[in-house]
Amino acid sequence: MNKSICVLIFIILIACFLTCGSKQPVSLSYTEDFPIIEVHEPTRAEQVIKALQKAYPDQIDAVEYRNDDWAVLLRGTWYYFANGRLLPEEKISNSENYRALQFYHYPAQLPPWTARTPEETERFRNMTANRRQNTLKRSSYFLDSLWQAATRLETERRLVRITFLGRRLRVHQGIQEKLELVETRILAIAKMENEVQAWVDGIGTVEGWHWRNIADVDTRSYHSYGLAIDLLPRAIRGRQTYWLWTSQYREDWWNVSYNERYHPPQSVINAFETYGFIWGGKWLLFDTMHFEYRPEILAFNDLLKTPVFSE
Repeated sequence: MNKSICVLIFIILIACFLTCGSKQPVSLSYTEDFPIIEVHEPTRAEQVIKALQKAYPDQIDAVEYRNDDWAVLLRGTWYYFANGRLLPEEKISNSENYRALQFYHYPAQLPPWTARTPEETERFRNMTANRRQNTLKRSSYFLDSLWQAATRLETERRLVRITFLGRRLRVHQGIQEKLELVETRILAIAKMENEVQAWVDGIGTVEGWHWRNIADVDTRSYHSYGLAIDLLPRAIRGRQTYWLWTSQYREDWWNVSYNERYHPPQSVINAFETYGFIWGGKWLLFDTMHFEYRPEILAFNDLLKTPVFSE
């Protein structure tokens, strides 16, 4: 076989391999001797949809680029990226009526504390002032279907009562196994690390399921799905744990340094993240007592460590 033909076949095979499972085009341009492959970088839509597929492999039946958008097939319905809103096809024409689901940078480690610039200070001040003016509700169609929890009654049918670190609470049945694994890991570490044992002994209030919206926003909290857990110690010794509480008496809540905030031990944070939970202490709007089950955020940031979902 002619050498140039062999090279061409080899290059085409590589192109097919690189784009396996994707309907995104691959461009071939030619020099005098052989083609040059131009592989398209994945769009944000593709990254989000494939993160969902990785996070929930037992629930998502298919992923496709269809009707000029990326989509996932869940329980017989296609949900389209729709600029982050994850909408069924019949809702796409009204997509401007919904806020997008949040997919954001979630760091592997808490970044070093830095002083805020004047520009950042102004942005944070405006964020606080304008928070109540954003009346758009987050699109919940995908989440409602994923967790089979579209209404309060439907959600309550999915709840289980568990004991977590000696405290009773209710959570969605889909994360019961994950919390059991988190608890097992934390208790094992506590036998070796005094700091972790002291943290376990010092836990005061624990909140799991709570039917409510996010504070000041017309959008369901992850607590209302039973997918979030708050762990607040009996004594925080004047430290800050939740940006909104802090903002009630301190206008510059964004200047509260890590040393002024309550943080669980790093081993505890690692245990939660290992099983698909993210920690609110890494958010700009910090909530350091809060953990929620968002394996798709970890997958989106290439931090997902284990298979994480079971019904």
